[in-house]
Amino acid sequence: MTIPREPTVTPPPVTLPSAAWDRRARLTAGVLGLGAFLTQFDVTALVVVMPEIGRDLGLGMPGLAWVIDAYSLAFTAALLAAGALADRHGRRLALLLGNALFAAASVACALASTAPSLCVARAAQGIGAAFLITGAIASIAGSFPDPALRARALALTGILSGVAMALGPTLGGLLAARLGWPAIFLANILPCGVIALAVPRFVGEERRGGGRPIDWPGLLVLIAALGLAVEGVLQVHAAPTAGLAGGAASVALTVAFARRQRRREHPLIDSALVSDRGVLAVVVLLLSVSTGYWAVLTSLPAFLMAAHGLGPQEAGVALLAAALPMLVLPPVGSRMVGHLGWRRTFGNALTMIAVGNAILAGAAGASAMAGALFGMASIGAGAALAHSQLTGAVVALAPPRATGMASALTMVARQARFALGVAGLGVLTPTTGGAGYAAVFAVAAIDGLIGLGACLALPDGPNRPR
Repeated sequence: MTIPREPTVTPPPVTLPSAAWDRRARLTAGVLGLGAFLTQFDVTALVVVMPEIGRDLGLGMPGLAWVIDAYSLAFTAALLAAGALADRHGRRLALLLGNALFAAASVACALASTAPSLCVARAAQGIGAAFLITGAIASIAGSFPDPALRARALALTGILSGVAMALGPTLGGLLAARLGWPAIFLANILPCGVIALAVPRFVGEERRGGGRPIDWPGLLVLIAALGLAVEGVLQVHAAPTAGLAGGAASVALTVAFARRQRRREHPLIDSALVSDRGVLAVVVLLLSVSTGYWAVLTSLPAFLMAAHGLGPQEAGVALLAAALPMLVLPPVGSRMVGHLGWRRTFGNALTMIAVGNAILAGAAGASAMAGALFGMASIGAGAALAHSQLTGAVVALAPPRATGMASALTMVARQARFALGVAGLGVLTPTTGGAGYAAVFAVAAIDGLIGLGACLALPDGPNRPR
């Protein structure tokens, strides 16, 4: 097995001079956090205008699910390659190339006039987002080697993700009402421009020469397995035979992928990651949060409209109950990890997500908004406490040679489960009435309990020697 070379780092002017949370450190973290802002904004802003997109482009529920999942699956497919390429050729380079592709694809989404063209542009957005966020998170690890500063930088990233989530539904509804849904995609251009100008100034380059080769055939098998799984879930209600066939094919390809990875000297995912009990526990938690919060978020606007008679703009405002915690609680999560450790912090967070979804399930048939708002606030608080800290946990548990791959792994787990969660919860979504959403939230609550059980496999403390 080849031994990776020692990392080569370009010299300052962009290296942080000391372990201090000074103005330059905050600006560096903020610039890198814009990548997280972009990747979250384009998911949350769309959820309140999906009916309008469906009317304009003639899409039913499966087609609308693919507008979201084309992005998620392309994101997932590109993430593993993005992690390896970022480690090999440069994390800042990966970030900037991903940012450029994301901007171009956003313009293409705004100009799309047919469902296929929109899905293709969304897939291109997903590829760009994969390189953008992987390069950003890996650059945080390189720019902030001190664990305390790295935790603060990741917390700021979480806040910016929360800003995107908080602004996404409300701003998406306002933009669509005044300028049409294409304006949501054009809103990406300004932050993309800020990233392009600021990253070379504040973020240093870090790369490892050589490195492991990328298993492109294995990558294709993986994305085919995920795509068939999503399509199988979407078809299982309308065409059960086709749905089951897609699911069976997905399982077969997943098994083939796992066998191929075991035989390869250089698998797509570093063996040090997949064999670590703590890393696997964090991955399970990522899966639970993706379903219990992110996938549920896409169902909430339709639920609020059906159960409480809200319009798109009003539903976007009501969604602030689930999104606002992301603005204020990520730093609290960082402090909780320092005082309580990963196990208890994530246990509290998953409890909030499970309880919040249970409350939403109970409130699905009720006419009062109070229960729905409380349930949304609970799942938002749980996700806010866990979201950025889960990424930090994987990066901290990973060996130094695989920080890029570790950051990619966190996104793979999130996006793969998000895509399947959107498809699965979409199948459970009723055609009329709010009471039918109880099944959607009940499944999400059960998923939160599974994540709560995974907390037992985490280390007690907030850090573990690599």
